[in-house]
Formats: sequence, structure tokens, C-alpha cells
Amino acid sequence: MHIRRNVRQSRSRQRVPARTARAGGVLLAAAALLVSACSTGSSTSSASSGAGAALAALPQATPSTLAAYYGQKPGWRSCGVPGFECATIKAPLDYADPSAGDVRLAVARKKATGPGKRLGSLLVNPGGPGGSAIGYLQAYAGIGYPADVRARYDMVAVDPRGVARSEPVECLGGRDMDTYTQTDATPDDAKETTRLVDAYRKFAEGCGADAPKLLRHVSTVETARDMDIVRAALGDPKLNYVGASYGTFLGATYAGLFPGRVGRMVLDGAMDPALPARRLNLDQTAGFETAFQSFAKDCVQQTDCPLGSKGTKPAEVGKHLKAFFEKLDAHPIPTGDADGRKLGEALATTGVIAAMYDEGSWAQLREALTSAMKHNDGAGLLVLSDSYYERDAEGRYTNLMFANAAVNCLDLPAAFSTPHQVRGALPAFEKASPVFGEGLAWASLNCAYWPVRATGEPHRIEAKGAAPIVVVGTTRDPATPYRWAQSLSRQLSSARLLTYEGDGHTAYGRGSTCIDSTINTYLLRGTPPAERKRCS
Repeated sequence: MHIRRNVRQSRSRQRVPARTARAGGVLLAAAALLVSACSTGSSTSSASSGAGAALAALPQATPSTLAAYYGQKPGWRSCGVPGFECATIKAPLDYADPSAGDVRLAVARKKATGPGKRLGSLLVNPGGPGGSAIGYLQAYAGIGYPADVRARYDMVAVDPRGVARSEPVECLGGRDMDTYTQTDATPDDAKETTRLVDAYRKFAEGCGADAPKLLRHVSTVETARDMDIVRAALGDPKLNYVGASYGTFLGATYAGLFPGRVGRMVLDGAMDPALPARRLNLDQTAGFETAFQSFAKDCVQQTDCPLGSKGTKPAEVGKHLKAFFEKLDAHPIPTGDADGRKLGEALATTGVIAAMYDEGSWAQLREALTSAMKHNDGAGLLVLSDSYYERDAEGRYTNLMFANAAVNCLDLPAAFSTPHQVRGALPAFEKASPVFGEGLAWASLNCAYWPVRATGEPHRIEAKGAAPIVVVGTTRDPATPYRWAQSLSRQLSSARLLTYEGDGHTAYGRGSTCIDSTINTYLLRGTPPAERKRCS
């Protein structure tokens, strides 16, 4: 399995289609969900303990070396999707040396439809890192956001540097990626450990060979600075923004760098920038366990639950699932896949984790588990896993997992440097999640072999002087635990915490009238929610 951080689902309470983009690329691609790079990092530091210096704001005046970038005017053109326009905007590859070359950023928009006075542009980002903001805009936000919001704002998306249409990082071809996603991420002996390490090395070497220069300049700080260039090119004095999952880290970083340019900002499914990689990974492991407990309680109430029946305790449900994973580790089962892939422990675990992002996928998961456990048919879980990795029926992958690792491995020092360190941490991870802990611990190792040293460190973000920022947390969010939203809201000087008491990853647009009306009021009128407002 491979773990990426988190990506907002581009739909609301629907069955998982042949593609999704969620949290840690589950096990192997661990860089995503987790955060990684090359030192151990404390497992106990947190924002509440005051760990890390605060992100410093940049000078308000635009440096002369960046004047040409800030003076760009987008050349909008049709981009193949009715109602949407596209453009390309340049940003410096290296903000410390703008003469070193450019990065070309893909931008898309859908203009405000009216009626009502236009409120400017509203940038959206679904997370990842590595999720395509343009894909999200065209498939969901630009047509699925509330009509009142789309009437008043130009809906805009920018694929971050290294992602999708913006000079994408590539690491492995489809066949090699298939092998990578099937690598055993719960090694039982030295031979299996070596095989896992080799997989991480091959993945990292592929990324380094593809984009040796760009790989040093795909950090969240650089992407946040790119957003300010885009803001200026759009002609907006302030940035209006809705970011989900990792998109909250990106948005909070923008606020920390440019507090005076923050307009109306919503950070949904918040991350905590003050945590080191190991603590982020451990917290997220516990988050998936919380989500699984909710699934288990619901599953045993259903007539088609293959993991237990009414009266079965969630802990027993977990033991049954863990035993099934161990069985697959020894004896993978057929899937009917045209490329001959079988369902082993790695792909099965990824499939289960994919369904934890949205309780609307629980019925699909029960059906997939029933087919696998009772009929020796792994096709259903393979569909869930493929959707998570964004693999299509022809065996092609988007660059989600590649960009995810590239950003994560640059943003934070790695959770672990050696397999020995992982083994030492296994008890803590397995305590956090008896079902997923072992795999998620090993998934945290991948950035140890990254070809570029991390440039970021854990830090607080205060954004002093920013306009009110709405931070949204879901109490049983698997990928961004609620405590992260609480921590970020304490860090940001102007934050208002909006709580959704429920399941699933993120809250806006997922069925809560209370959440949606509160955020819509803020976006349209600028009125933030009351202090400590809670919705269900």
C-alpha cells in the first residue's frame, strides 16, 4: 500500500467510481497520507505544545525580480469542457533565484453566471498533495457547488506545480506501478523487508530521473506563492479560497505568507502544520481506526456484513478483517483482471481504506468483502483500490501518487530513516490501529530514500492580521483527524472552528444542511460562523 495525505472526493455520497483521490496512497505511497522525508522527527511534538516556529509573513511589496510574473494577463481559451476556459501562467522555478527558469501553471475557470454582483474569483483545491484542482473543478466544483456561490464567483482552479497539467512529475510506468502497489507492506522477514525497501528506492529513483530540477521546487510554500501570482493575474486584490484536506495546509500556508491578502477562506478537513511526520502518520492511523470502528458498528447491523452479525463487537470485526488480510498475504485470490493482477494483502487493505473516506461507500465495501471472503473473488476490492490510486482500465495511472510523494518528501523530514526504526515504532502504530497500524507504519518509510533532501520543517501558522478564516473539522474523519482542525484553529489568529459531528472525510457538500448553509453564508456575505458552532 502507499499512503498519500488526503484528497477531497470529487463527489458527494456516491459509490466509489473507477477513480478517486484520497488520503495516504494507502500503504506504499506512504508519503502522501503520511508526511515524510529524512530524519526521525519527534513522535510527541504538537501545535498545542508550542512546537516549531511560526511561519513568517512575506513583505507586502512585490520584489522587483517578480514584477513580470505579477504583471501577467491570462490568455483565456476554450479547453474542451463546455463552460470552462483555460490559460497558462508562469511562476519562477526558484523564488530565491527567479532567473533560474519558469514553471508553467495550468489554470481553469468557469465565469460567474449571475444574477447578483460578482464577488471575484474563488479558487478551489481538493488536496492530495497531487490531486488535480482543474479536474476537481470541471468534474464537481464548477457544476456542483451551490448555484448561489457559482452565480457570484468565477470558479477557478490551478494545478499545483508538478501536478496533472502543470509540468507533472512522473516516476513509474503502468506495469511498474502495478508491481509497486502490490508490494507487501507488512514484511515478515529480512527478505520481504529488502523487497519493500527496493520498491521505495525504485520509485524514488524514477521520480529523480524524470524531474531532477523540479523535484527540488514543489514544496507547499512555493505552491502557495504561485497562488499569489495567480491571484494577481486574475485581478483580485484578495484571495478567496476553499481548500479540502491537504488543500487546507496549502491555504493556511498562503494565509501565513500573505495575511493581508486573505479574503474569504474555508479550510475543510484541516491538517496541523506543527506536527512532524511521525506524529502525523500516527494520528492518521488512529483516524482510520476511528472510521473503521464506525464502519464495523454499522456493518454488523446489516444483513450482508461478512465480518460479523448483530451483537458482534467492533474489536471482533477488526480481528476478522485482519485475519482475512493475513490470509491474502499468503494466498492472493483471483480478480478477473485483464493484466493478471491478484488480490493480495496490499491491494485489499488499500481498497478497505479507500472506502473509509465516505460512509456512502460502506455498502460497496460490504459487497466487495463478501465476494472476496465468501466467493474467492477479489474484483470488488480491486476496483476500490484502483480508484484510490487513480488507475484506469487500460492500466494507466495519473500522476497523483508521484506528485504526492514529491511534495510530502520535500515538506517534512521523514518519519523514519531505517527499517529498524519502523520496527521499533510498530507497537505504537498497532495500538493506534490493530487493523491498519502495521501497514501504515511501514508506509511511513518511503521518503527515507528520496533523492532530494526535505526543505520544510514542522511550524505553526498564525497569519496575524488575516480576515476571518473558517476551519472545518469532522469528528470521525479518517484522513484528517478532528484534533488537527482544533489545533489549526488555535494557531490561526482569526480562525473560527466549525465542527461537523459525523463520519467521512471533509464536510462541505456532503449532505449536512447546517454545514453547507453556514459556509455558503460566509462565502456570500462574509459572515463567519459563531464561535465553536457545531453541526450534525
